[in-house]
Amino acid sequence: MRYSLEAPTAAEFAALYAETGWGEWPLDTFERALSGSWAVCAARADDGALVGVGRLISDGALHAFVTEMIVAAGARGGGVGAEILRRLVAEARRRGVHDVQLFAARGRAAFYERNGFVPRPADGPGMDLADIP
Repeated sequence: MRYSLEAPTAAEFAALYAETGWGEWPLDTFERALSGSWAVCAARADDGALVGVGRLISDGALHAFVTEMIVAAGARGGGVGAEILRRLVAEARRRGVHDVQLFAARGRAAFYERNGFVPRPADGPGMDLADIP
């Protein structure tokens, strides 16, 4: 497995999104997402295929937020996600940002806890904006 802080192409990112069930969007959406990222870590198989990606968004001073952690089904369970997360956290710290936050997808909290994250208290959880017209 090869890891780098070089973003994948928008087409690769879109394909991984679709393959893992995260959804399908127009290609320009993925281009904008990648260009708006503060840091991106990509994991590639020996043949160069993208098998994992994680992104950070940040204000560059106080906070960084893990916005995606995606690993192809065939690469799960071998530490790919943990290594992507470790590299993203290290990059945030290298850039001077020590407050790294995230929202865990349903059923994935244990993964983040194994990798140094702790749940927010019940009286201070994260929130999503309700889709109100």
